[in-house]
Amino acid sequence: MHDPTRLTNGAVVFFGRGKFDAWCVFLRSPEGKTTAPRDVAYFQRLKTIGNRFGRQKLHNDFVSVYAPTGKIIDPLILWRIKQLSLQYGEMTDEVEQWLTVVYYGMVAEENKEHAILKKRVKRLGIHQILIEDKSPEQAATFSKGKSANELDKLMLEKGF
Repeated sequence: MHDPTRLTNGAVVFFGRGKFDAWCVFLRSPEGKTTAPRDVAYFQRLKTIGNRFGRQKLHNDFVSVYAPTGKIIDPLILWRIKQLSLQYGEMTDEVEQWLTVVYYGMVAEENKEHAILKKRVKRLGIHQILIEDKSPEQAATFSKGKSANELDKLMLEKGF
């Protein structure tokens, strides 16, 4: 797997065993509380950040993390996230935290045994909240009940 990533705010992001596999993303707060962040929760925070600093800007920053993401956690991508987050003023720590969580989520998707769409699923959700202005709830549940072929076609139409 990969060593946990300690964030500037003292939180830690790491993989662990979840309901389905060992690729569940966990976030341990500086106070020691551990949770598995849900899509809707970080979509909400990223949408708030995007509304404050520009949804296109945050989307572009996300894509610069998305593009090189593969099956392993890359220290250079973690460094990139840290550098990008510095542009978000008083929300620097929160941007670092949520982009790191999403990054771990994309690495997890790339490693899922039977996943067809891989990290593109996360990109669709981020695209929907930041570019299409869908609600976090809509984006988090959008793919439920849809076939991989249907989603693949939709993603290709959107350019990814």
